[in-house]
Amino acid sequence: MSSDVRFTDFKSDKQPTWCPGCGDFGTMNGMMKALAETGNDPDNTFVVAGIGCSGKIGTYMHSYALHGVHGRALPVGTGVKMARPDIEVMVAGGDGDGYSIGAGHFVHAVRRNVDMSYVVMDNRIYGLTKGQASPTSRSDFETSTTPEGPKQPPVNPLALALASGASFIAQSFASDALRHQEIVQKAIEHDGFGFVNVFSPCVTFNDVDTYDYFRDNLVDLEEEGHDPTDYEAAKEVILDSDKEYQGVMYQDENSVPYHEKHGVTEDMSEIPDGAPEDAMDLVREFY
Repeated sequence: MSSDVRFTDFKSDKQPTWCPGCGDFGTMNGMMKALAETGNDPDNTFVVAGIGCSGKIGTYMHSYALHGVHGRALPVGTGVKMARPDIEVMVAGGDGDGYSIGAGHFVHAVRRNVDMSYVVMDNRIYGLTKGQASPTSRSDFETSTTPEGPKQPPVNPLALALASGASFIAQSFASDALRHQEIVQKAIEHDGFGFVNVFSPCVTFNDVDTYDYFRDNLVDLEEEGHDPTDYEAAKEVILDSDKEYQGVMYQDENSVPYHEKHGVTEDMSEIPDGAPEDAMDLVREFY
């Protein structure tokens, strides 16, 4: 940990290829600022990304990073944290990556309460594959592959997290730079799985869920006096489909992260040479 780190230290020398105006720029800046503000530095930070526009973020951030397989960023992040519980692990993904093919891994990462943060850039569209409806798209959202809309209710990732036993659930808006940074910072500081769903508008393929839409409709829970430690109050706002909320919805102040609960405290990244004792006997038994 260092108090001398600036958020620019987390910027790599690779120039982002996101579309001009993409919400992912603001999302990434907030992530870098939150990491620096919490005393982390590139040498003790590991960023894992999935597939999609959001998956490029590990290239654009200066830290240890891995660009994983579609929907499998969370298992990789879990493995990193188990092997090196002393480092900061941040997983980044999109709504398609996290709530479709990766939904099963999302549920189990949440319930295990691994001490890492998960930032999802939710633009309610598949952007990299040129504009198909995603799990969080509106039921009447028209695209080239759903000309009459998906005709299915969108996935509520906040409700999915709550039902899976989440200890920290939050939502932010990429364009509200200070609040977004504050919310991601709280997720990093949380003892357990810190989940942040970020409204990150796609300016190329989604002309409904725009910057102006969120600016006009966003309700900040902090201004509403919401108590994130109140489970019933959290459930009420999470299940309220009529409003778009920003802030920390729920936080379990008594959360105990997985590695502490199960005594995983030592560095397990160093693997001794040779197979473990009796490993070959086990292989021969089954093969």
